[in-house]
Amino acid sequence: MGSRKHNSAEARKEANKSLYIAKLNNNPTSPRKTRLMADAIRGVEVNKALGILQFSQRESAPKLRKLLLSAIANWQNKNEGKRIEDSALYVKQINVDGGRQLKRLRTAPQGRGYRIKKRSNHVTLILGSKVEEKNAATANVIAEN
Repeated sequence: MGSRKHNSAEARKEANKSLYIAKLNNNPTSPRKTRLMADAIRGVEVNKALGILQFSQRESAPKLRKLLLSAIANWQNKNEGKRIEDSALYVKQINVDGGRQLKRLRTAPQGRGYRIKKRSNHVTLILGSKVEEKNAATANVIAEN
């Protein structure tokens, strides 16, 4: 591996240390239905997002709630000894991408068959900390002066 590629890989690793990510692959719900819930919690504090997901009647809400709890657990593993309340965690980014589609046939009149696509999706959730971002911003201001 060349030095330029190696340096960019190292920089990417350092950037990922401050990200708290959880992924859900092949979620058997259509992406459109899951995006409705994802839009509801994007940019919201973690406790409020958990409340939204807990009391929502949407099909994808329990799965997104479990994913959010997984991201919080990932944050706790990277930040042992810190309290969640002090760090002001929020849903920084949530992406819902289309997954594989199962193609099925449904019987139709006159001996025909209609095609059905059973869709799935991939969800990526990234948490951010307002306290860490504030500290990083002040460090950048000090470094510039």
